[in-house]
Amino acid sequence: MSYVFNAALPIAIGSDHAGLDYKNALVKWLNEKGYKVTDFGTYSTDSVDYPDFAHPTATAVEKGDAAFGILICGSANGVAITANKHQGIRAGLSWQNDVARLIRQHNDANMICIPARFVALALAEQMLDIFMNTPFEGGRHATRVGKIACN
Repeated sequence: MSYVFNAALPIAIGSDHAGLDYKNALVKWLNEKGYKVTDFGTYSTDSVDYPDFAHPTATAVEKGDAAFGILICGSANGVAITANKHQGIRAGLSWQNDVARLIRQHNDANMICIPARFVALALAEQMLDIFMNTPFEGGRHATRVGKIACN
C-alpha cells in the first residue's frame, strides 16, 4: 500500500542530542507553515541514546497517529537503522534534494532521516519540503517496495 501524506495528522519528529538544534528549528519551521507537529524529544543537549527517540517516532507513524516522520541525529544512520526495524516503516536517509525526492518517488518512504552534522539547516528544510510534496511513482517501484517486508 502506498504511503499518502495525510495533512490532518500531525508530523512526528524525534532526534538525539546531535540533532536537537535542527529538530527545534524544523518544528518551528513546520509550525510557521501551519503544520501540527508531535515532538518525541530529545529536549536537551545531554548525551542520549538515539533509539529512545527513534522508536516512539516510528511507532507513531506505523500506528497511523502521524502523517509521516522525521528523525535527526549526527549521521542519521542510527535513527534510520532503528526506524527500519519497524515493519510498517520505510525510513530513508537523505543528504541532498535528489535523495529526498527519490526516497519518496521510488521507495515510498514514510520517514526521512536527516544527518545534522553533514547538511545545512536550509538544505534540511528544502529536503523536507521536497519529501512532503513528492508522490510515490508506483509502477515498477511498487513491485520492489512490496518485496521489502519480511512477513
